[in-house]
Amino acid sequence: MDDAITPRLAHGFRFQWEEAQGCHVLLYPEGMVKLNRSAGEILARCDGATALGDIVASLEAAFSASGLRPEVEKFLEIAAGNRWVTLA
Repeated sequence: MDDAITPRLAHGFRFQWEEAQGCHVLLYPEGMVKLNRSAGEILARCDGATALGDIVASLEAAFSASGLRPEVEKFLEIAAGNRWVTLA
């Protein structure tokens, strides 16, 4: 994936913290997707303005980790395949 890709939530999805579930979720008209912590952290940064390279850098800084790009790209590929995000 190119560093300049700016992922955003797809139309019809809403990302939020769900206290009752104790996790971030994606809400859509037909239901809800419960997200693990990693997925929630990635999607929280998918605002349509932040480029992939900056998302990875932000995650690596937040978690004092390096080499997260492959996992972020894999998640975004899955999310795009499920139509949760668009990659522009």
